Amino acid sequence: MIRYYERAGLIRSPTRSASGHRVYAEDEVRTLRFVHRARILGFSVADTAVLLRLWRDEERASAGVKDLAIRRATDMERRAAALADAAASLRDLAETCPGDDRPECPLLDALAREPARPGEGPAPAPSARIEAGPAR
Repeated sequence: MIRYYERAGLIRSPTRSASGHRVYAEDEVRTLRFVHRARILGFSVADTAVLLRLWRDEERASAGVKDLAIRRATDMERRAAALADAAASLRDLAETCPGDDRPECPLLDALAREPARPGEGPAPAPSARIEAGPAR
């Protein structure tokens, strides 16, 4: 990841020892930790670059930092809700599958079903659950 962060411009290429090993100064280690923590919190590379600029700017306004964090948290909450909905749909579909030696599986049938065509009623929302249909 360090090489990736170097190529992305988040960190400077460190000096190298005579044997070619990277040698990091204390400030570079702090920057690496900052980048690592920002990425763990889900910030994109671009947002991490913005955060680094703000971190280094001692005359910054904290409003930009807060706005970026709130937008990221909102996006994470939206994704978590979509994942929870998908997990619930999958559990519902798994309940329709007999799970025995027979080949019939309504779960596979539901996955293969075509979505509604334009003019045939409203299409389900992207987060809508897939209905399994009648068991065979």
